[in-house]
Amino acid sequence: MAVEDEDVRAELESMRSSIDNIDAALVHLLAERFKCTQRVGRLKAEHNLPPADPEREGRQIARLRSLALDVDLDPAFAEKFLTFIIDEVIRHHEAIRDS
Repeated sequence: MAVEDEDVRAELESMRSSIDNIDAALVHLLAERFKCTQRVGRLKAEHNLPPADPEREGRQIARLRSLALDVDLDPAFAEKFLTFIIDEVIRHHEAIRDS
């Protein structure tokens, strides 16, 4: 293997290590987020509030799209990601309500 190939491989491994660390941080952040939303779901269930809040969801999507633009992330991707999370949260809130 040429020295250049070794340098490229080492740089690639370093970048991948950073990506792995970021992925781990994302998982931990998502876990914390869902702990918070579980508490929200219980509070909503106790007070007969609906599992979904379309007004808040709209505000959050607009906010995340704006943040995405600020950091040069595709706002459509940010919206898809948040929508996926919101859908899961609503599913959890419905399960809490129905239990």
